[in-house]
Amino acid sequence: MAEISNVLIYSAMAVYTLAFLAHIAEWVLGSRSAVGRTAAALTAPQTAAAGTAAQAERQGGGTAVLERPKVVTRSGAGTRDVPDGPGAAGTSEKGDVYGRIAVSLTVLAFLLHAGSVLTRALSVERAPWGNMYEFSTTFGMTLVAVYLGLLVAKKNVRWLGLPLVTTILLDLGLALSVLYTDSDQLVPALHSYWLWIHVSCAIISGAALWVGACSTLMYLFRDGYESRLESGWTGRGLDRLLAELPSNRRILRFKAHLAKYTDSFVMRLPSSASLDKFAYRVNATVFPLWTFTIIAGAIWAEAAWGRYWGWDPKEVWSFITWVAYACYLHARATAGWKGRKAAYIALAAFGCYIFNYYGVNIFVTGKHSYAGV
Repeated sequence: MAEISNVLIYSAMAVYTLAFLAHIAEWVLGSRSAVGRTAAALTAPQTAAAGTAAQAERQGGGTAVLERPKVVTRSGAGTRDVPDGPGAAGTSEKGDVYGRIAVSLTVLAFLLHAGSVLTRALSVERAPWGNMYEFSTTFGMTLVAVYLGLLVAKKNVRWLGLPLVTTILLDLGLALSVLYTDSDQLVPALHSYWLWIHVSCAIISGAALWVGACSTLMYLFRDGYESRLESGWTGRGLDRLLAELPSNRRILRFKAHLAKYTDSFVMRLPSSASLDKFAYRVNATVFPLWTFTIIAGAIWAEAAWGRYWGWDPKEVWSFITWVAYACYLHARATAGWKGRKAAYIALAAFGCYIFNYYGVNIFVTGKHSYAGV
């Protein structure tokens, strides 16, 4: 069974690689003319209003000078004035085909991935997350399951496909090359039904928190694009900026070049308001589950070691992660701490989660180091 598990995980990686290439094709071949359509969507309501007023003036036999309508490019509080982008494929039929191929390959890779996790569990006759290798592969499988579940629920998340398969390839590559551990039985402290409860909740929480973190990161990119759209520093405006900048302003020139070449991709994302709201909802939804994960771990610790809390490095960083996300949720409910400020807190909180897993497990010695690497 262990050999079958290894064959399946390598096969899943191969298919994930094909899905990665298909997602790249989806973004690259998506229609670049979506810029014009986005601008048209922004000006359509004002243009229609101007046309109605002009017609009324003609019917009255007089003439009037109409003011140029103001184009709204940034979202106001509680509104979404900037429309969502057309998606990863733009409006290109070819891009959409590649996107559908990418999703189909992701589904196939997920089935192979799930088969690998299942056969690993059968080979050891226990839950397949007794060490870092098993946790990593199960985490990746759960992450893909969350993404596919959102697609099935008709959520506009296909733009997550490229960062998703990139993360999965990195996760599985690290698991197979650095974290791999042969099948073995658990240490006595792990022989408990709390293994199924505590670790499964931690895996599901981590997968959902990744979705929230990725959405937050994309929000920052999209918000920067909308800021440039508002100030006029997009397209030809960026070309003028580059021409005016002196050669010694290297950092500013680099940022301008980066914006010039990334705008065609960022503009296809949902609006910053949509991304911000989506990230908040994901983090707020999973926060109670992460809270239960810590509580379940404390109950398990009492059963295994005779104390609920011992300030073990893993316990400390789990608590730090909890506090960081609690601060983020509190910041979202506090005036003046929305948007980019709250987004930075959310990314810092997810960084605590990542360090809690990789940093603490690999570099810090504690009671949670029994699984080995």
